[in-house]
Amino acid sequence: MPMTRPQRDVLRFAPSPNGWLHLGHAYSAIFAYETAKALGGRFLLRIEDIDTGRCRPEYEQGIYEDLAWLGLDWEEPVRRQSEHFADYEAALKRLRAMEVVYPCFATRKEIADAIAATGIGPKHWPSDPDGAPIYPGIYKDLPGPELNRLMWEGRSYAWRLDVEKALELAEKKAGGPISFHEEHGGPRGELGRIPIDPLLFGDVIIARKDVPTSYHLAVTVDDAIQGVTLVTRGQDLFPATHVHRLLQVLLDLPEPRYRHHPLVRDETGRRLSKSAKDMGLRELRSDGLTPADVRRLAGI
Repeated sequence: MPMTRPQRDVLRFAPSPNGWLHLGHAYSAIFAYETAKALGGRFLLRIEDIDTGRCRPEYEQGIYEDLAWLGLDWEEPVRRQSEHFADYEAALKRLRAMEVVYPCFATRKEIADAIAATGIGPKHWPSDPDGAPIYPGIYKDLPGPELNRLMWEGRSYAWRLDVEKALELAEKKAGGPISFHEEHGGPRGELGRIPIDPLLFGDVIIARKDVPTSYHLAVTVDDAIQGVTLVTRGQDLFPATHVHRLLQVLLDLPEPRYRHHPLVRDETGRRLSKSAKDMGLRELRSDGLTPADVRRLAGI
């Protein structure tokens, strides 16, 4: 089905408050903001704080301060994911009703042991685009009584998407193969209509017992609820679009367009990260740099 263009495009910048923003975040925020302005569209800020254990109020406040210092403004109120778990739980219930998700009780050690038992070895076992080993399928086809026993015992579990079953159902709903529209360019220069291949991730985690969502489910639901029509983000998230587009079809959500931009890297070619405390905007600001200096450093 062809996409219908709205009167005004809606774009968003959606950081997680689990660390201070760095130069790469500045690039991504400015990219989304200036794209929205160029299109005469709207710019939203979303706080992706479903990881309540790592997200902290001071980091969230730092996001507002850094973006304002860069000269960006956004619509209010800001959507905070931690305030909308009911939306994600409702989507999860729909996926459960379709029987395209299942509870997985496997620990990391059990997954590693299962891979080792194949004789292939972890170095040769296939990995997803994020570098994690593809789930080997243990606990996938548990009989009902065993499944009920584990749940009754209170075992921790994650809800995994049965990707093969989900893709089959989604293609049936869509009336054929599914694709997404890339306007800027993927890591290998991908442009135009891109056929989805969610099998790249295997049976990806969609939610957990204690948190009824994951990044993949939350971002897909949020983009639909907020009316986002053009998703801009780094090329490292290009592969995730395969999963997000699959979920959009399953949940009857609208299809946005995508623009994935290059990542800001250091002099060695390594992408910047919060964990390495790379080029923190707070530090750059305290060192006397200006927003114009940040744009120059980011290559904008």
